[in-house]
Amino acid sequence: MSTSAPLDQLLQLNVALQLFDGVATYHGFATWGEANPLLRGAMATMGATPALLLFKAKACGYLILLRRSRSARAAQIGLTITAVAYGLFSFAPWMARFGSLVFG
Repeated sequence: MSTSAPLDQLLQLNVALQLFDGVATYHGFATWGEANPLLRGAMATMGATPALLLFKAKACGYLILLRRSRSARAAQIGLTITAVAYGLFSFAPWMARFGSLVFG
């Protein structure tokens, strides 16, 4: 296995979490609103879809830059922290919210 494979997998996980967060935010916005004031302001100004596409494209661009870091260790730490943060503060809460719709 290549030494870059784990970093590539971390990048893929992070991009998947960004895509999940964008889709979940899009679908959950009408019911629960948006807590991030910057995103909420952008959504009010340009609409939900363009704002989410802009924010998620920017986030994915930053993830790619982080992956391309000269230090593989720094990239691994940064991508791991980002994946854990999105898992805890995006994926888990959205799944709980959507689960409450299904399971009451």
